[in-house]
Amino acid sequence: MSSPPPQGASGATSLAAFSVDVEDYFQVEALRRFCPRERWESFEDRTEASTDRLLEMLARLGSRGTFFVLGWVAARHPSLVQRIAAAGHEIASHGFDHELVYHQTPEAFRDDVRRARALLQDLSGQEVIGYRAPSYTIVARTQWALPILVQEGYRYDSSIFPIPRRRYGMPGCPRWPHRRAAGPEHSIAEFPLPTVRVGPVNAPATGGAYLRLLPYPFQAWAVRRIIRQNRPFVLTIHPWELDSRQPRFPVGARTRWTHYHNLERAAVRLEGLLKLSTYRPISEILRKLDLLDGPVGSSAS
Repeated sequence: MSSPPPQGASGATSLAAFSVDVEDYFQVEALRRFCPRERWESFEDRTEASTDRLLEMLARLGSRGTFFVLGWVAARHPSLVQRIAAAGHEIASHGFDHELVYHQTPEAFRDDVRRARALLQDLSGQEVIGYRAPSYTIVARTQWALPILVQEGYRYDSSIFPIPRRRYGMPGCPRWPHRRAAGPEHSIAEFPLPTVRVGPVNAPATGGAYLRLLPYPFQAWAVRRIIRQNRPFVLTIHPWELDSRQPRFPVGARTRWTHYHNLERAAVRLEGLLKLSTYRPISEILRKLDLLDGPVGSSAS
C-alpha cells in the first residue's frame, strides 16, 4: 500500500522540499584563503556530528530530504552516506572537490561530477539523479554544465538562485521548478532556490546563510506565503551552520557576518520552519509535478 501524500499546514498536498549540502566549515568558499584544499586533511572534521544532528531533527519532525553530499566528504565518511540513505533520505551530488563551476573547464567539471556520482551510488545503493553546484554557481555563463550533467546521468539540478548576487545568481530564471534546455537535444529539471516577490524584485526567502542572516519573522512569513499558494519550494541548510563551536578564523567583517552570524540560533530557526509543513526529497516533489521528464519550458503551476 502506498503512503498518503504529504500534507501542508493548510491541509493541501505539500510541495515543500528539504535539502542539505553536506560539507564542513573548512570547505566554504569564503574561507578558502584560510583553508586551501590541499590542507583540508589537517582541519578538525566535524561533519558527522553536525549531519547526525540534522538527521535526528528530521526524524523527530517526520520529514525527509535530499542530501547533496560532497564526494570528498563521502570518501572519508562512507558510513555517514549509508546512514543518510538508510533513514529514507535521497542521496544527491554536490560534486567532488567543491570547486566553483566557473573555475573549472568542461572536462574538469565532467570528471568531478562523474567521480562524485559513482562513489555516492556505490555507497548508498541509490541511483543518484540530482546535483547542486558549490556556491550555486550554475549561472548564465556556466549553463554549458547542464548538458554535461544530463550526459553523466543526472536528471535534475538545484543550483540556480533567481536573484542577483556577487558570486552566484540568475535573476531572469523562473522562480518555480521547470524544465531547462541542456543543449540542443535535451533538457533537465531545475528546482531553483527559494525566493519571494518584494515589490518588483525577487528576494531570498530563507535557507542556508539566509536562514541565519534574514529576520526570522520575514522568513516565516515568506514560507507561510509560499505554502498558502501551494507552490513548490526547497528549504536548505549546511550541517556546519548548526555548529556554533566550529573553529574560528580571523576573517574580515563581511565574512564574519555571513559565516558566523547567528550560528547559535540556526537550529531553532530551522526547526521552526520545518514545523510549518511536511518536507520531502526534491526528487519526490519533481515527480509529483511531472517534471523529471518533459519538454523544455514546462513548469510548475
